[in-house]
Amino acid sequence: MRRLRRFLDRLQPLFARGGRLEKLNAVYEMIDTAIYTPGEVTREAPHVRDAVDLKRVMIFVVFASTPAALVGIYNVGLQANTALAATGLGEVAGWRGALLGGLGVGFAPDSVLACLLHGLTYFLPIYLVTLVVGGIWEVLFAAVRNHEVNEGFLVTSWLFGLTLPATIPLWQVALGVSFGTVLGKEVFGGTGKNFLNPALVGRAFLFFAYPAQMSGQVWVPVDAYTAATPLAAAAKGGLDAVLHSGVTWNDAFLGFVPGAIGETSALACLLGGLFLVYTRIASWRIMLGVVVGLVGMTTLFNLVGSATNPMFGLPWHWHLVLGGAAFGLVFMATDPVSAATTEAGKWIYGALIGVMVALIRVVNPAYAEGVMLAILFGNVFAPLIDWFVIRANVRNRSRRIG
Repeated sequence: MRRLRRFLDRLQPLFARGGRLEKLNAVYEMIDTAIYTPGEVTREAPHVRDAVDLKRVMIFVVFASTPAALVGIYNVGLQANTALAATGLGEVAGWRGALLGGLGVGFAPDSVLACLLHGLTYFLPIYLVTLVVGGIWEVLFAAVRNHEVNEGFLVTSWLFGLTLPATIPLWQVALGVSFGTVLGKEVFGGTGKNFLNPALVGRAFLFFAYPAQMSGQVWVPVDAYTAATPLAAAAKGGLDAVLHSGVTWNDAFLGFVPGAIGETSALACLLGGLFLVYTRIASWRIMLGVVVGLVGMTTLFNLVGSATNPMFGLPWHWHLVLGGAAFGLVFMATDPVSAATTEAGKWIYGALIGVMVALIRVVNPAYAEGVMLAILFGNVFAPLIDWFVIRANVRNRSRRIG
């Protein structure tokens, strides 16, 4: 990197003569943002850090979630190509079929390139809509408030797109990202001032406004083909129904099952979580707290049992790999703006989310997922949790002093 910077220093006079010095400064900023750390940074939420370090946080979150996105994009194409082969259709109609056919890729489920490109034709339009529509709202509010456009939305739009099914209509994507951006963040003052995760606010709006497109058996993007997620199958028939559908624990762990685009691979989410913990972007206490709460509550349900509700018998290691549990605990629950900030509060906050996930999934099997609502529930109580922790610390310190 030192050699690269020396090389750029030599190019500076050339850029200055050509009137393109701003481009060179942009290259400097990119290197400094992605590689170097400021001399002094705080250890708390990123919205109180300097601007350069805030950009680094955003970049690192995108880096960490890229494996989940790549596996999810491939899995969308895999599920679609497998369904095409099973139904005998062979290919899809419309611009996707024309594009992939023109590229000579085809729709073979055993071709990594064919599955990856097919999945990309679904994810890319979704992400572009979130980026454009949400970006317009960001610019409008920045103009009204007379401040710069914040980069935080880039992560919000990225994560929001990964929580959606590939079959969702694009106009609903625009509505969801608008709701999450405006009512989930901007009305409270923008990035750093929202108490709810804006990506989850947008997804929750879509789920309650358009449940037919956000649940049920619409996860495989092939016309006239339906397939339930393993978690939905478990809600109807327990673990036996999941195994009967041909899904193994390894399939769910690796991410080769129907589901939201970026939420299927627990392994990819685990890799992203390790990266975020190593770079100190996300709190390992929150992640571990969610796991402890989910494992503890599901184990209790296993011990209690039920003759009428098959979800009582679903083991904890299945809960961790089904649905959006892994994605939620790594990328959503750890949002430093809407999560608890005290050390003890992070444990309580994470455990609360884990317990709520189990309660919603098991006690209310009509809504089998539970992760989204559990995290929003934790967001609401995060300030209260921090308040009680701080008050307890003040009382303990007063007792020690005398």
